[in-house]
Amino acid sequence: MTKRGADGNLAGSLWMVASMAGFAVEDAFLKAASQKIPVGEAILLMGLIGIVSFSLLAMHAKQPPLPRAAFTGTMATRSVFEITGRLFYALAIALTPISVASSILQATPLVVVLGAAVMFREKVSPSRWALILLGFVGVLIILRPGPSGFDALSLLALIAMAGFAGRDLATRAAPPALSNAQLGVTGFIMLALSGVIILAVSGGALLPDALTLLLVSGAALFGISAYAALTTAMRTGEVGVVTPFRYTRLLFAMVLGITVFGEHPDAATLVGAAVIVGCGIILLAQTRRRSPR
Repeated sequence: MTKRGADGNLAGSLWMVASMAGFAVEDAFLKAASQKIPVGEAILLMGLIGIVSFSLLAMHAKQPPLPRAAFTGTMATRSVFEITGRLFYALAIALTPISVASSILQATPLVVVLGAAVMFREKVSPSRWALILLGFVGVLIILRPGPSGFDALSLLALIAMAGFAGRDLATRAAPPALSNAQLGVTGFIMLALSGVIILAVSGGALLPDALTLLLVSGAALFGISAYAALTTAMRTGEVGVVTPFRYTRLLFAMVLGITVFGEHPDAATLVGAAVIVGCGIILLAQTRRRSPR
């Protein structure tokens, strides 16, 4: 590897860690805001702030915020999955411990590999199948199916994981010609729609006070910053090098859950999270070794 390549991977890895820290803080702000106003309202307000922010970025780059490419069949499919992922993950963050929701979300890459094998007929070796199955065992350890330890609200994060995996697979099937700012606009539109759906079902919108608006604005600010850092990371370093650092989000989430919300992840959550992260890292390492140089 050249010095430039090594430096790029180091910088990309640091950007990825910064991105995951930003997303974890975004989750914490959203959870705090949802304790003061209905979660649907918090998500809607956050989505509106993101739409305005990314629209301004797109117009600054002389790009239409919503080009024709945003209205293709592929984007429609992607949008349905994104709404599902964002809606249920936001509910999971608001109603369950951050550490549990984040742990389950880490299984998304495993589901993407499984989906690629089924939908795109990609070859999956026996060892990779074993890692996928073991990763799902990690999810079951966290969920603890059974009358004594099972929490039905944990299924919210499981549905969110499926939604995000479907979004990634839809994007992979036919990548749209959209800039990062334009993708940001579409993503936050989906977030706002998720908030509308929750409010339509639950109702009860409240007039937010200054502190609540500050919390929602903080969630939007860290979400936008994390998205930008993620884009920089993927463009700076090799995908196979920087992608495993996505799992640092779980570490940040657990620290915030313990220090800010007084959560105490039990042994099952920690063991399940370790199994999921370990399988994901090994799976990514195998993918990198098999990629053409």
